Amino acid sequence: MSTVLQNVTLASGESADIEITNGVITAIGKVGPGIDCSGLVALPGFVDIHTHLRQPGFEASETVLTGSQSAAAGGYTAVLAMANTAPVADSAGVVEQVMQLGIDAGYVQVQPIGAVTKGLLGEELAALGSMASSRAKVRVFSDDGNCVHDPLLMQRALQYVKGFDGVIAQHAQEPKLTRGSQMNDGALATELGLKGWPAVAEEAIIARDALLAEQTGARLHICHLTTAGAVDVVRWAKRRGIQITAEVTPHHLMLTEELVRGYDPTFKVNPPLRTKEDTLALRAAVLDGTIDALGTDHAPHSVEKKDCEWEAAAFGMVALEHAASVLQEVVLSGGGDWNLFSSLISTKPAEIARLEGQGSLAIGKPANLTLIDPSAKRIIEAKTRSKSTNNPFAGIELPGRVVHTIFGGRFTVRDGVLA
Repeated sequence: MSTVLQNVTLASGESADIEITNGVITAIGKVGPGIDCSGLVALPGFVDIHTHLRQPGFEASETVLTGSQSAAAGGYTAVLAMANTAPVADSAGVVEQVMQLGIDAGYVQVQPIGAVTKGLLGEELAALGSMASSRAKVRVFSDDGNCVHDPLLMQRALQYVKGFDGVIAQHAQEPKLTRGSQMNDGALATELGLKGWPAVAEEAIIARDALLAEQTGARLHICHLTTAGAVDVVRWAKRRGIQITAEVTPHHLMLTEELVRGYDPTFKVNPPLRTKEDTLALRAAVLDGTIDALGTDHAPHSVEKKDCEWEAAAFGMVALEHAASVLQEVVLSGGGDWNLFSSLISTKPAEIARLEGQGSLAIGKPANLTLIDPSAKRIIEAKTRSKSTNNPFAGIELPGRVVHTIFGGRFTVRDGVLA
């Protein structure tokens, strides 16, 4: 049985019908009649290269099911789940468990990210080869939440994953320069009496790892870029021919350190919100291609971990359901087009993660696609499908609305409602 999406607008601006049969795109052109999609932009399903689903171990904050539902509502058909769970995803058994939980949930492809080091402790490499050859076929490895700060360990990790075309996704944070840090370093941190988080702590690690990637010939991905200086380092590394990619989060594209003035822990995040100048540099890097992908860093936390004093609160924000709207605002208002939007939120993340069947809208490909209404405007609500409500965009008006999400040919969101 076939489903026809009639009168969609493709990223190119062309109008077309899309036919889906048995989970595969079987025609793009004049096919109708079918479901009227006039006014909707059809794109490859979104792929989040940086999600925290919290399961196993932290189910009070999120589960694979609730995180998957939140992702589908945000237009995602695949998410890369970070390894900082309990137990840590540092073995074939745990990554296969996470993958199976995603299959059971059925809303998106949940692709586990494996830890670089055992227990995220930065002391000994995890079972990288075992995770790569497991049923989960892990290709992205990260100690996110922690930086792989030992240069020898980082060098060995890069050499190891090169053998199976893997990539190390680095949380760039020099630990000695950020011990006890609470917010962006600068005059405002001094005024508020909070320990500053210097930009150089991020930039120095990126520069070091770029050179290690060059020396080993391996792929390096930088998580959540936040500073103008970090953009410069990535731009330099790319000019040099180093295999480096970088992501940016929705909150670092739009929010600044000024929000910390009220000591509201909702705005406490790692790495911290930076200055207006940094935000503008990140936006420019999105538009000129220096930044490859949007990564949500969706980091749900229970009320107990966020509804407390600033210094005691956990770092992190939820992001899956408004990320596309932020990117629409940044890309289209900045002069970019839907092809760039699609590359940042779908094609490139899938490519970095080597995800087959994601990131492409073409005849013969799996029917993973998202249809959005670009003309819609909405006030973001604090409560989303996530289990947690640490939402920094609550109350802010953003453009765009996900109308349909289709995963493997099946509607997971239809007319804005979870199917």
